[in-house]
Amino acid sequence: MTHVLINGENNTTINVFDRGLQYGDGLFETMAVHNGIIPLWNSHWERLLYGCKQLSLSVPDKATIETEIALLIKAETTNQFIIKLIITRGEGERGYLYPKHQNTTRILSSHPWPDYPESHQEKGVAVRYCETRLAENKKLAGLKHLNRLEQILARNEWGTDEFQEGLMLSQDGFIVDGTMSNIFAVKDNMVFTPALTYCGVSGVMRKTVIDLSKTYGYSVHEKTFTKTELEQSDELFLTNSLFGIWPIKVIAKTRFAKVGTVTKLLQTELQNLISK
Repeated sequence: MTHVLINGENNTTINVFDRGLQYGDGLFETMAVHNGIIPLWNSHWERLLYGCKQLSLSVPDKATIETEIALLIKAETTNQFIIKLIITRGEGERGYLYPKHQNTTRILSSHPWPDYPESHQEKGVAVRYCETRLAENKKLAGLKHLNRLEQILARNEWGTDEFQEGLMLSQDGFIVDGTMSNIFAVKDNMVFTPALTYCGVSGVMRKTVIDLSKTYGYSVHEKTFTKTELEQSDELFLTNSLFGIWPIKVIAKTRFAKVGTVTKLLQTELQNLISK
């Protein structure tokens, strides 16, 4: 069952003049809850703070949000579910200029855990390239802002079960990320992931996997990727704060015979981290 708190109150309605609705003026975090705990909460909070700074949004009170998260967790009857946090600039007059006095809106909601097949983790997923490309704006690069039209258009380029994710490219044709994930490549025992200098979402799980890789002695490089370079990798995998790590078994016409050694190690260590 979905539960919703808007500014701490049980409610499912926001003002029609809220800038989150009018302009997509805000940020969001999608967080996994396991046994009453959000394992990556600190990373989610750090990204939210960075986003608020970039957008000149008033920083919400952490203690208040943590109290409201606790209420949602208490209201749930399952051990594994999702909490989504949305912060908007709040209500304002018509027009793009910031309101003189910001009164942010915070929306917290709980949602059922997605029905992801175990085979996605164990055997890998099939991935395609999307035709919809990402606009480039250094100021917005990395942010989980409320404007997701590019991802919506890209995700609706396919409607079958043939593919589990689509990769999005920059205007120059370099790989950036997936519609709901980040991508990693392993080549010659080194770990690579696209640089997110001008576009893309800097995922919380992306950061976690980068840190884990370094902990186990792998050098990590953020760089630009062409399709050809990506397909010549030894291993490929996707990351997301909900599903963790999905190996890629097929991309375009390139097949990977088995889940790679580095991918397996990171999957195991990530599971250990989340289970603590």
